[in-house]
Amino acid sequence: MYKLHGIIPAMVTPFKEDKSLDEVGLQELVKFLCDEGCHGILIGGTTGEYTFMDTEERKKLFELAVEAAEDTETTILANTGCHGTKHTIELTQHAQKVGADAALILPTYYLKTNFAGIKMHYEQIAENVDLPLAIYHYPDATGVLLSPEQIVELSKIDNVVGTKNTASMQHTSELLYQTKDIDDFNVLTGFEHLILSTLACGGKGAVGIVHNIAPRKLVEIYELMKEGKIEEARKINDNLIRLYDLMEEEPCPAPVKEALSQMGLSVGDPRNPVMPASEDMKEKLNEELKRLELI
Repeated sequence: MYKLHGIIPAMVTPFKEDKSLDEVGLQELVKFLCDEGCHGILIGGTTGEYTFMDTEERKKLFELAVEAAEDTETTILANTGCHGTKHTIELTQHAQKVGADAALILPTYYLKTNFAGIKMHYEQIAENVDLPLAIYHYPDATGVLLSPEQIVELSKIDNVVGTKNTASMQHTSELLYQTKDIDDFNVLTGFEHLILSTLACGGKGAVGIVHNIAPRKLVEIYELMKEGKIEEARKINDNLIRLYDLMEEEPCPAPVKEALSQMGLSVGDPRNPVMPASEDMKEKLNEELKRLELI
């Protein structure tokens, strides 16, 4: 069974100047992240601008990523979440067909339902695919807050193997406590600032934005925490705090795309209506990337 664990970049989606999908750039970025030792890669997530893509583009992302990661130890986690159950099943079946290792599934949002509807959503997806599923819990973005008790209830569904919990540390800590005895269900944080605390409380990894830029440093934090070398991990984490902050100063994914561009990776600008990084942001990133010896 697939284990949701480790350092997993929420990978950006490279675009050409005309904002069409840059297939070559995408596969180069996947290979870069694999070479940097990432345990997995999230394809087509929020940072990957999935909300600006049609279904066929999202399917193409999965195909290209799986192909690029072939013969590596890095797993491909496909964000197949859609507003409705039918479309989510279709996209998840495609992810399975092309060889993704797991799928990340959002609870239904915008046209909201109650918890019974959310549970039915996950149950019907699980019934129609033979692929490990992770819960994509991001209440700040979706407006859907699941309690730790509700996530525990969802963990009982066949194929559900964990969650990317982009929620407060209080919520994450309680969730970790309630799931500590559940086999094959892992909790990962979606917030960079909570990586150390989540790992210290029993979490199994982190999915995030900075993981695109400094994957090797984050893998080192993860490995040190597994070895109980908290002080060494903290020193690396402290050195990355400013970079964490910069990712939030302007709308995502503009800062991370600018950073990757400065590192020599072809990712292009975000799709409209997200604006590219400002000149001020470019200067701040350049200074920070140089300080971290990433450029």
